[in-house]
Amino acid sequence: MADTVVVFDFDRTIIDGDSDRWVIEEMGLTRLFNQLRRTMPWTSLMDRMTMELHSRGKTISQIADCLKRVPLHPQIIATIRSAHAFGCDLKIISDANKFYIQTILENHGLLGCFMEIHTNPTFVDEEGRLRIIPYHDYATSPHGCSLCPTNMCKGLIIEQIRALAYASGKKRFIYLGDGSGDYCPSLKLQEGDHVMPRKDYPLWERIFSNPTLVKAKVHEWNGGEELARILLHLMNRISDDENISTGDAMWSSSCACEVETMQVPSPAQTLNGLKCQKCFNN
Repeated sequence: MADTVVVFDFDRTIIDGDSDRWVIEEMGLTRLFNQLRRTMPWTSLMDRMTMELHSRGKTISQIADCLKRVPLHPQIIATIRSAHAFGCDLKIISDANKFYIQTILENHGLLGCFMEIHTNPTFVDEEGRLRIIPYHDYATSPHGCSLCPTNMCKGLIIEQIRALAYASGKKRFIYLGDGSGDYCPSLKLQEGDHVMPRKDYPLWERIFSNPTLVKAKVHEWNGGEELARILLHLMNRISDDENISTGDAMWSSSCACEVETMQVPSPAQTLNGLKCQKCFNN
């Protein structure tokens, strides 16, 4: 599966909720957030929230401790590890921020599974405050995409990833997301690619409002268990296609099980290949 790139959104995809809102709610910023919500762009607002935390005496370590309480579905954790173990090139494109994403992933032992994380950069300023800045600087170098927020065009990022991936022999993409910002990169996918929109969320709604615009095959999901099951199913299918094309009999391509029977493999099963639970038991 070395020719496969799996690209994840982060909020409401890898984690079930929103990392920005988690910090806002857990650290007592909800009232200020609601007051300022419509007065500035999202990334600027998140930077304002970290300024407020600093003014209240909250440290970066305390913010990190808050983020470490963000839960991840255990089957999503297992599936990410399995995809990484079998050579998929895993990446994240997210409108969250680097500090939040890296802290959460590291806490769950997943940071090393991802080759790249494309998100809004963070740094610590001279006062010791966490700063959050836009991925695309809309003042000096606007991306020009009408589908995306001013601070990040995920479609432009996926095009850059695809160009580098093709040069290294990676030809198949799986994209997972939920939000309206995930629509632009979904339009950049090609036949033979797969897109996994979260059901009843903005990406799903936009895709199914005119499904002919998306060339990739669409697989809807809702919740961590279904995400894991469908992604594992796709990895099984892709590995079977590779085995057929190369004549490699290492993994069985005769599995007749339906997607509903697919389960995330245990570590011991991962060492023996990506298969469904029924096949492991036979």
